[in-house]
Amino acid sequence: MRIIGHREPAARGVCVRDRWAREHRPGGRRTALPRAAGAEGNPAPSGWAGPRPARWAGPPRRALPLTAAAPPPGGRAGGACAERASRARAGLGACRAERSGRRSAWAAAAAAEAAEAAACAMAPAADREGYWGPTTSTLDWCEENYAVTWYIAEFWNTVSNLIMIIPPIFGAIQSVRDGLEKRYIASYLALTVVGMGSWCFHMTLKYEMQLLDELPMIYSCCIFVYCMFECFKMKNSVNYHLLFILVLFSLIVTTVYLKVKEPIFHQVMYGMLVFTLVLRSIYIVTWVYPWLRGLGYTSLGIFLLGFLLWNIDNIFCDSLRNFRKKMPPIIGVATQFHAWWHILTGLGSYLHILFSLYTRTLYLRYRPKVKFLFGIWPVILFEPLRKH
Repeated sequence: MRIIGHREPAARGVCVRDRWAREHRPGGRRTALPRAAGAEGNPAPSGWAGPRPARWAGPPRRALPLTAAAPPPGGRAGGACAERASRARAGLGACRAERSGRRSAWAAAAAAEAAEAAACAMAPAADREGYWGPTTSTLDWCEENYAVTWYIAEFWNTVSNLIMIIPPIFGAIQSVRDGLEKRYIASYLALTVVGMGSWCFHMTLKYEMQLLDELPMIYSCCIFVYCMFECFKMKNSVNYHLLFILVLFSLIVTTVYLKVKEPIFHQVMYGMLVFTLVLRSIYIVTWVYPWLRGLGYTSLGIFLLGFLLWNIDNIFCDSLRNFRKKMPPIIGVATQFHAWWHILTGLGSYLHILFSLYTRTLYLRYRPKVKFLFGIWPVILFEPLRKH
């Protein structure tokens, strides 16, 4: 509120005395204010009970305390004047109190804003919000949120999923060209769906995208289990009993997980499927095709290394974040162990598909060979058995 017409107390005191003089001038002539008694040539008026200074020193420089002395002559008019002066003083005090309160409120708001700005500047990057808004997922990993770009919540955890998206697409295309069974095409595409779901989850940290990441992990592992247990059957055969069990298992896991929303439940179910795959792989490389130990154990070792880094990222998250603050960014990127989990498990899952496909084509009397594209990426090239 803007205060208009503000005066200092001394100026108001003089104004009050002038107004009192105007109200009490007889016959339109202005009468002088009563002078201080006791000075030479200044006799005290009758009934004046105020203080007696030594001499008259001219007009007062500050307001006289009207309530401390007897009211000036004039009775009702003097009392009204004193009452108005009291109200004016009270109004001025209220205005001062209000202005002081507003200044205090402004100062408090400024201090709070400064504290909030300082807190935002000093807060860890994990507390930032970006394009996708607040986090709604039940999991938030160790990578600092929106630290690289405003559009991706966990940048390195997102882009590391490319290894689960691009190579399996080419694997599915090659399987179609080679006329392989649909189960292996489904295995490649399932791994691609997992990578795409994980990309969406880590990019947004939304609960719906989390389900798009975690549930396909269960479905893809069920496809892998089916392929591993059907390696030694006739071509294009279908095991309806195993298929029914795996579909039922997927439905139960999906229903319970949507109900309880407990990540540990999902991790335990996923671990059970992975453990089943490990046992079946060990059986094959031990009792059926021992010369496939290299491919089988490489797939298993890479996957387990990714699982180890995943646990380190979860257990020592605070220490890793503090370490990244002190190190150059390029070293900090190397400590994004959840991104390494994506890379290693994506590569391990891809190699597992190759291992399953190699086992199957050996049984069908194909002649598979593992080749490396550009000397880096493994693929299986084979040709059917020659007819004589």
